[in-house]
Amino acid sequence: MAVIVLVSASGSPGVTTAAVGLALSWPRPVLLVEANPTGGSSILAGYLRGTLPPGDSLIDLVFAHRDGTLVDAIPGLCTPIPGPGVTLLPGTRAHGQARSLGALWEPLTAALHSVDALGQDVIVDAGRLGLAGFPEPLVYGGDCTLLVTRTNLVALSGARSWAQTLHRGFEEQGALASLGLLLVGEGSPYGAREVSTVLAVPVTASVAWDDASARVFAHGAPAPRKFGSRPLVRSLRAATTAIQDRLGATRPASIGAAGSAMAGLAPPAPTHPAAVLNGYASTKHGGNR
Repeated sequence: MAVIVLVSASGSPGVTTAAVGLALSWPRPVLLVEANPTGGSSILAGYLRGTLPPGDSLIDLVFAHRDGTLVDAIPGLCTPIPGPGVTLLPGTRAHGQARSLGALWEPLTAALHSVDALGQDVIVDAGRLGLAGFPEPLVYGGDCTLLVTRTNLVALSGARSWAQTLHRGFEEQGALASLGLLLVGEGSPYGAREVSTVLAVPVTASVAWDDASARVFAHGAPAPRKFGSRPLVRSLRAATTAIQDRLGATRPASIGAAGSAMAGLAPPAPTHPAAVLNGYASTKHGGNR
């Protein structure tokens, strides 16, 4: 039971794709939170292809916080998405709303940790570091915060100063073990050891660069053939295990309880390619549209 936060330093390394893929791979019920302050839900428009109308979103929690009902309001603002046990808290509708979120991030961080009591983990897409209104308390308040980066020289150049900033911030609060890297396309061209040395942050996990599969999570594209055995899908499963292992080193009781809770759950009926991520048979992406 944990809060996992994904962030990027520059460019578009695939934070949202990774967040969606990890949520759909996660072995426990999970709440996926869009905390990217840029406005407009890339998950509603991308993975869900606009099939769900815009409704409640993160901005509604601002009013709930003012009314003292933040924790109670979260479940009612979340919407189930195709995939076993995944719910979504959509992001703001417009970038101008980011200004209103500054006072929300700290109490929301505490509130999301309370979701543990509901038997859910939380995966946060925090977007790009340093943008106006970016969720700094969430970034530093995660049980596991992963800086997502590709492994080429341009990406590493952009990530280096932010890696140093994050390292200092987590070190100051005695939580350095919570910080890690999530590599996208390890070995293109640099490997995990080289990247970790350059950024001075340990690599927690890697996901493959697999454009055809990434389009499923980013844009709701039809799943390619043998989706369940594609490099990205296989690496998402491995990344999920690696993240849980990392969390288990600092929160052994919680992770152990999570595994026991999942052991007795029967798999849901497969209605979406996301089901493949948990080893179930899949239908075509458009089959349930």
